[in-house]
Amino acid sequence: MAKVVVGLSGGVDSSVAAYLLQQEGHEVIGLFMKNWHDDSVTISDECPWLEDSNDAMLVANKLGIPFQTVDLSEQYKERIVNYMFDEYARGRTPNPDVLCNREIKFDVFMDIAISLGADYVATGHYCQKRTDIVDGKEVHSLIAGADPNKDQSYFLCQVSQKQLARTLFPIGHLQKPRVREIATAQNLITAGKKDSQGLCFIGKVRLPEFLQQQLQPKPGDIVEIPASLSSTQKQNRNGEAVLSSLSRKLTYSPQDGKKVGTHVGAHYFTRGQRKGLGVGGMVEPLFVIETDVETNTIYVGQGNEHPGLLSRGLFVAANEVHWIREDLELAPGETLNVMARIRYRQALQQATLHCEEHGTYVIFEEEQSAISPGQFVAWYDGDNCLGSGVIA
Repeated sequence: MAKVVVGLSGGVDSSVAAYLLQQEGHEVIGLFMKNWHDDSVTISDECPWLEDSNDAMLVANKLGIPFQTVDLSEQYKERIVNYMFDEYARGRTPNPDVLCNREIKFDVFMDIAISLGADYVATGHYCQKRTDIVDGKEVHSLIAGADPNKDQSYFLCQVSQKQLARTLFPIGHLQKPRVREIATAQNLITAGKKDSQGLCFIGKVRLPEFLQQQLQPKPGDIVEIPASLSSTQKQNRNGEAVLSSLSRKLTYSPQDGKKVGTHVGAHYFTRGQRKGLGVGGMVEPLFVIETDVETNTIYVGQGNEHPGLLSRGLFVAANEVHWIREDLELAPGETLNVMARIRYRQALQQATLHCEEHGTYVIFEEEQSAISPGQFVAWYDGDNCLGSGVIA
């Protein structure tokens, strides 16, 4: 049997993961990651780290496994929080949960676990791992969780072969209700605990207040763009190269529409956002269709079918393309039919990857709403997550 370090988060999923590994006869050690100290921007009673660490300790005591807390707040601030501030300042929308898995849970945390003599690291993610022999070599695949409502493969779309080789997902084959049943049967304190929400390791935050720690408020205009203008812009692109035209964002100027309100900073908003605009009196709800941090302007359109929100393609720069299945990586000029998603919980969409020297285009069969630079696109073959990239 193996020595396994489990990332005990204080939630039911990692608690049951530790229990199942113990039942299999593994030597299990529980480790809680403390990555955040500032409670001033968290919404009270939403994922406070002190309560979580205490619950993790009680679970470890119940199971009779060693337990300790590691403080990774310095690395978290450097690799995740600073990255978030930088991306928002550039008018992009980062996904800290994907980055957190790549940089913290499966990098810094994994290094600590290995230094403790661990053979594997285990988490409570709803994912599965499959290992095949390809050309005489072990190849690991990240497979979607068996519970379609909880599948978290999107959040792990940046992990590497090296990281997967040392990772176990003990609950990935289970449905969430079954996980709670197991926790209840073992009388684990986390059995009825609700799932955490919000930023990885921080909890549910008031995002403007969080960002205002480094990004100062900057009043600017909200400009409404008529649907007809966006439609015309798309039609005028017919003469462009197809891939670039399908993936390039529409651009606007304040003269293209009318001012309908003001905001406190374009860097606090993202494409597709509806809440927080503070503009009423419209026939249909307003959505952010574009932000311009250079002019500090937010462009909005009425309705979730506004042409400015919809696009059939996106682009990932060559240095941002990541293949989990390195053996399937495309060479320039090659294409691959895949299923893809641009956000967590989105149903997989039919798409084609087009690999070029300067990067990869992802062209969808149907238009997608609010493709946001800075977010991740993940591509699949069935339930096998092949790779991902940061949207340009």
